[in-house]
Amino acid sequence: MKGTKVVFICSECEYESPKWMGKCPHCGSWNTFVEDVVEKETASSLQRRTSISMDGDNTERTFSELEIPEYIRTATGLSELDRVLGGGLVCGSVVLLSGEPGIGKSTLLLQICDTLGINKKVLYVSGEESGGQIKLRAERLKIIGKNLYILTETNIENILSKADKIKPDVIIADSVQTMYSDKIASAPGSVTQVKECAMSFIAKAKKHNISVILVGHVNKEGGIAGPKVLEHMVDAVLCFEGDRRQTYRIIRANKNRFGSTNEIGVFEMTDTGLAEVTNPSEMLLADRPVDSSGNCAVCTMEGTRPMVAEIQALVTPTVFPAPRRTSNGIDYNRTCLILAVLEKRLGLKFSSNDVYLNVIGGMQLDEPAIDLAVALAMISSITDKVIPDTLVAIGELGLSGECRGISNIEQRVKEASRLGYTEALIPYRNAEKLQLDFKIKVIPVKNVFDLLRILSSFKGKD
Repeated sequence: MKGTKVVFICSECEYESPKWMGKCPHCGSWNTFVEDVVEKETASSLQRRTSISMDGDNTERTFSELEIPEYIRTATGLSELDRVLGGGLVCGSVVLLSGEPGIGKSTLLLQICDTLGINKKVLYVSGEESGGQIKLRAERLKIIGKNLYILTETNIENILSKADKIKPDVIIADSVQTMYSDKIASAPGSVTQVKECAMSFIAKAKKHNISVILVGHVNKEGGIAGPKVLEHMVDAVLCFEGDRRQTYRIIRANKNRFGSTNEIGVFEMTDTGLAEVTNPSEMLLADRPVDSSGNCAVCTMEGTRPMVAEIQALVTPTVFPAPRRTSNGIDYNRTCLILAVLEKRLGLKFSSNDVYLNVIGGMQLDEPAIDLAVALAMISSITDKVIPDTLVAIGELGLSGECRGISNIEQRVKEASRLGYTEALIPYRNAEKLQLDFKIKVIPVKNVFDLLRILSSFKGKD
């Protein structure tokens, strides 16, 4: 096409190259170059560019003249999603929701439309489904659709024109990778198109105080498709995680300008849509085996929410020269570190055994407070000593085998006591400062030698 050229753009830093390269010379990222068609700068194309103001006023002002906007939060009808957003959907904010295909992104957004439509106008823009397909899913989810407008369009100029007529309070775009602008010659989903469409939605949101939710596709590496700058432009980035073959889903906030990034929301996929899991601990501990070695409970913190999870370890003799190490839900390097501490300090021969670690429910535990439970589960499996079902272990291990103090110990012990646990292994320093009266026996631990002594007092497996 005349006036256009084909270039390769790095999706991380937007470095342009006339040919494909495996490594970006600007940011050093590998396999990030994608083909794109860009329009050459002409006088007419420069005239089409307009200045975008985030608040509708281009006049410079002194710092003392600036006013703090009243960001009013709106409940989405799903308390788990509101928790991740920081209390609700902020007026004028732009949220990017990403996840694997079929994870339930469209289902989640259609469900919140029912609650948002009670007091607000909602414009649902779909670039992937027809109106009949959306209606079919809405009937399955029992969506009434009050004040809900459906628009099946992918042209960003037409979408914004319809939004000017409808004047919605919330715009949902599913998905931003299917949108395109007539100003750009490249195909929908390219780096330039995604950035241009996202910028148009952001300008619309900031200028008219419209809450915008953008659905983002993910690439085969698991990252959000398109330029990395897309995540910098929006106010919040939510990731929908989970296995499509399982029923449980988790929403995490990788970025949130109006709330914490440590909160998670737990959902269960049912025939009538996503149902909230208000007590994830009971879900994670369901079907827990009785009188089986290698199982230990741990209380971890996800933001302000304490959650009790189950860690399973299986240590079995190997016939190969190099023993196998498999870790699911726990950092592999952290697992190797704990194995080295136990073998060096306690003399346990893990080097002649395969070690398999697993966190029940598909949870990802990445805080140091799980070290004590991981070590206890592995010692239990190699010695075949059964850990009581009423015991929970919380603490961090150092390379010298010492057990170090952790934060939020009171909330963790309270949650364990509420779920019926009667014994808690916690660091000695935390046990000294714990003043509250719990219906649970607190056992202080100074090092891994105390851990082995406590485990030896338990009954062996019959």
